[in-house]
Amino acid sequence: MAITTSALKNEYTKRAMHLLGIRKSAPIPKETPHYRMPALEAGGGHLVMRKYSGPEIPPAEWESLEYTTYATDPHTFFAPITSPTGRIELVGACEAGKKDLDCTWTPNAQRCPTIVAWLESIGARFGRVQLLRMSPNTLRECRWGLHLDVNNAANPQSSGWIVRVWLELTDDHSSALLVRRKAFDRSTETSIRLPKYQQAVVDSEKLWHGGHHKGPGVRYALIASFESSPELERWIASQLP
Repeated sequence: MAITTSALKNEYTKRAMHLLGIRKSAPIPKETPHYRMPALEAGGGHLVMRKYSGPEIPPAEWESLEYTTYATDPHTFFAPITSPTGRIELVGACEAGKKDLDCTWTPNAQRCPTIVAWLESIGARFGRVQLLRMSPNTLRECRWGLHLDVNNAANPQSSGWIVRVWLELTDDHSSALLVRRKAFDRSTETSIRLPKYQQAVVDSEKLWHGGHHKGPGVRYALIASFESSPELERWIASQLP
């Protein structure tokens, strides 16, 4: 629709489109027996940690990767480092006939050894891992795009709830992750600043979220799905300010 590329692309028309059924609402996740981490729950679904302090990550480890995107979003690209099929494609676990945490390294993994080392150093089970390449956007566009992820559709209830871990790679004072408890309630919104090497954990199936990046440069960040577990909790505790 043309209105989605005009000045009418804002959270007010978005709400109207939801009410009219033109744009479907994401299903609100129900309470399940999945293990959830108390610290993340107490933090309202997100925790901001210290910056990554390991070996410098060379820009070539994100600039040389093979990227792809969704047909509906020509401004944001993803380089899968793992995927359910092991191929460089954006496919969900259910589509591939797998569980959410069952992923395989893609050819991109060979090009980013420092990033792979960071992932493995966390010591917890992870699934899909993607490198985000994002062009500048406006706050209005960011709020239009706020969404919930579907991380646990094929995650057995005996496993921990899958959450997302962020590692910002480029340095821009304008880069931020907006999170909201309620889709159309701005009073529930928090802006998580993302300078270079900022680490954060977000329950992205609980919190509406979207990236804001004024630019002018391109933003790169690593986004990884991790299982809530004692191992992940220990790593989070070791990284808190």
